[in-house]
Amino acid sequence: MLPLATVSRNTDPAGHAVALPAMDAAPLPWPAPIPEVEAEAPVRAPIPAAAPGARSIVLVGMPGAGKSSIGKRLAARLGRRFLDADTEIEAAAGLPITEIFARYGEPHFRDGERRVITRLLSSPEPIVLATGGGAFADTRTRAAIRASGAVSVWLKCRMPTLLRRVAGREHRPMFLNADPAEVLQRLMNARHPFYAEADIVIAATDESPEVTTRRVQEAVEGWRPPARLPVALGERSYDVLVGEGLVARAGAHLAPVLPSRRVVVITDQVVAPLHLTTLRTGLEEAGFAIAATITVASGESSKGFATLHRVLDEMLAAGIERRTSVVALGGGVVGDLGGFAAAVALRGLPFVQVPTTLLAQVDSSVGGKTGVNLSAGKNLVGAFHQPRIVLADTGVLATLPGRELRAGYAEVAKHGLLSGDAFWGWCEANGPALVSTADPALLAHAVLESCRLKAAVVAGDEREESAEGGRALLNLGHTFGHAVEAECGFDGSLLHGEGVGIGLGLAAMLSARLGVCSQELPGRVVSHLQACGMPARLSDLPRRFTLEALMGRMRKDKKVRDGKLRFILLRGPGECFTTDDVAAEAVEALLRDEGATA
Repeated sequence: MLPLATVSRNTDPAGHAVALPAMDAAPLPWPAPIPEVEAEAPVRAPIPAAAPGARSIVLVGMPGAGKSSIGKRLAARLGRRFLDADTEIEAAAGLPITEIFARYGEPHFRDGERRVITRLLSSPEPIVLATGGGAFADTRTRAAIRASGAVSVWLKCRMPTLLRRVAGREHRPMFLNADPAEVLQRLMNARHPFYAEADIVIAATDESPEVTTRRVQEAVEGWRPPARLPVALGERSYDVLVGEGLVARAGAHLAPVLPSRRVVVITDQVVAPLHLTTLRTGLEEAGFAIAATITVASGESSKGFATLHRVLDEMLAAGIERRTSVVALGGGVVGDLGGFAAAVALRGLPFVQVPTTLLAQVDSSVGGKTGVNLSAGKNLVGAFHQPRIVLADTGVLATLPGRELRAGYAEVAKHGLLSGDAFWGWCEANGPALVSTADPALLAHAVLESCRLKAAVVAGDEREESAEGGRALLNLGHTFGHAVEAECGFDGSLLHGEGVGIGLGLAAMLSARLGVCSQELPGRVVSHLQACGMPARLSDLPRRFTLEALMGRMRKDKKVRDGKLRFILLRGPGECFTTDDVAAEAVEALLRDEGATA
């Protein structure tokens, strides 16, 4: 067994050969000696250093897609070195690729190809790399490219374009004694689903290479990866992705984390016309088969056993298996319902959250709480079932009605109060503008910071077992809010976020009455929520509640322990705690003063 080449052949943007140091000393069983390759011509002026944070660019695609011709032009534009993976492999092995295949077979070649690509991308200097047609179709090579931090670009060509470009290559082994169209179609069917996992997709048409190169450069320079927040839960760990355009590229993000490319999509009647086609296209581009699309009525009325039963029946009728994943496309109701269906179907299926409301993106999609409602109260039946990934596409929030946006913002405000002065101060300064303008930058910040907080809390207390508060703190305002929401009958007259807003106001008032926070804090909380167009007091609602009904709902809350009500109280922003040491009389007095009748 001989080591890989200690020197690698490559060219600078002017086309001159230069020598690069070895990037991987791992041995491969390629038998030929590895020649020392010296520079064939003097190296011109050094290439300017790349800007901080610049990434290598990896071009992938079919034979004839133009990876080498576009890559050389792109490297010249960017002042980088261009490398061709196939050329590097042949230099390392001392054999033509066709001979490596013939002697050792494809698995051996793919292993060596991956190691060569890995060492090339480990260079401290960003490069432009053209890969062989089959490289990105290899699971481990795709993972290595992702791990390197490089930007992958799929040059996507249609069949007529490829046929014209491969004309004259009939001597190549893949085309010998075969119809090029049949060969290309077979390769496209096999490889396109993997190419679709690239970061950027560029339609490479019959335009000039210079035009395509310019479009690739613009796409790369304008590309921003989504924010990726890890939820660290050991073997159940997953990422929350926050950014725009995630639904359209859903297949690219889901493929690396799901056990198979077969899914069931659960959505609702409002979301389906807006985003289902985009999701379907994004999944199918990456080779996903959608076994069934199940649409439920929008709103809390769907979050019950009757709808759950129907969803499970339709999933089973579609022939789901243990490797079939459930994709929940919608707000909190769809996420909770779809997640619970995934938790109980066949004793557990993989699950993906694609939240489409602000409330779901900042709260319910993260943490694995799933469930349905009973007439006695909200979320009284459910399971902890963590998703494999969460795609929080902030671009879809532009389709939200104003009321839904405002209701979702209540959870952002809650996170501000939990987080501390910095985020709470940001909320007070920016909340009214966020809900009135739906400014993309404000929305992105709200989602990112809320998910950051929740991911950290969930990682520390996944199942809400901490005696010191832990995940239970995320229920700030919910004991009151769930009681009011349940009393409204889950009929849509009060949205969940609106109930949370009222609960935040009541929690702050109770904290002040008990002397654990300043007397001015409740006024700040109530004024802020009202400035954002939300109800923050019982008197802000058009209906009245009885003291007996609200206290009865709270006594059935799932946070009750040993018959005692548990509340999350505030000492101030960032200083919250749980307690069951609150006299029922104090709660009753507050509700009575806020308008509940005896």
